[in-house]
Amino acid sequence: MKNYQEEQEDDELFEHHRMVVDPKQQLLRIDKFLMDRLPNVTRNRVQKAIDDEFIKVNERPVKSNYKVRPGDVITIALPEPPRDTDIQPEDIPLDILFEDDDLLIVNKPAGMVVHPAYNNWTGTLVNALVHHFQNLPTMPENEGRPGLVHRIDKDTSGLLVVAKTELAMQGLAKQFFDHSIERTYYALAWGEPQAETGTINVNLGRSLKDRRVTAPFPEGDMGRRAVTHYKVLKNLRYVSLIQCNLETGRTHQIRAHMSYIGHPLFNDATYGGDKVLKGTRFSKYKSFVENCFKLLPRQALHAKSLGFKHPRSGDWLQFNTDLPEDFTTVLEKWEHYVQYN
Repeated sequence: MKNYQEEQEDDELFEHHRMVVDPKQQLLRIDKFLMDRLPNVTRNRVQKAIDDEFIKVNERPVKSNYKVRPGDVITIALPEPPRDTDIQPEDIPLDILFEDDDLLIVNKPAGMVVHPAYNNWTGTLVNALVHHFQNLPTMPENEGRPGLVHRIDKDTSGLLVVAKTELAMQGLAKQFFDHSIERTYYALAWGEPQAETGTINVNLGRSLKDRRVTAPFPEGDMGRRAVTHYKVLKNLRYVSLIQCNLETGRTHQIRAHMSYIGHPLFNDATYGGDKVLKGTRFSKYKSFVENCFKLLPRQALHAKSLGFKHPRSGDWLQFNTDLPEDFTTVLEKWEHYVQYN
């Protein structure tokens, strides 16, 4: 029931394991072979690594049903270098909106990475969580990410639910898997969508050209099912304030979907929103936009509300948070600009 995918920060791969198959080894599927030899790894995780071509035999990619043979050289290379995976507790303040014995709701600021990964081993939400809370549970496929059942991007602000008990972990994971959790985001996007409301139902997956980017696959032949429902809250001529509700939870889903329909998020460098896409080319307007970029130095995306059934009581819990200051400042500037220009 994995509901998030770790962002790749670099295209370089680092060798973690190299093994030579024993001369007496009988023919055996490579996924089963590796499960017996790698600690704390699941079959799904091995198969995903094979699909992503992180695992090679004799320097060539293989399929999960490949049967290892005596003398085969198997290498496992990953985007992050090998390191000690122990999480260091750090006394980082947390903005906790709600807490009980089973879970807590955190309002994450933009700029904070959710969990340790390549180039971001410290200063993450998880480093803070293990300092403030003891014995947080971990999902089977998410070693090193205690308490997490979902994630939001580093430069996206807003709400996250964290599990404090195994019961909460399992109950929340099932709700994410069933797509029954209510997740509302506010986004500032370039342009004005023709339809005031709509649904983007386009498969998303890792780009074939750049693993750090999520790409659309409209033919449905690749990627995974991804559904975003949107509603235009305010048209501001050159940009729009848009409410997005996630039915699924793919990596960069809103950012990739909005870019796909021609409305990248404001100042989203990864998906082309960090330049003037709508409006005039006059220097005054260009200076205005560049000033807004400086005030909001990230993609304009905020996880505004979160609703779910409490995993123990079954009661519906609903949480909401205000837009952060950088977002509201830029939104107000756009409202003023279109009113007087």
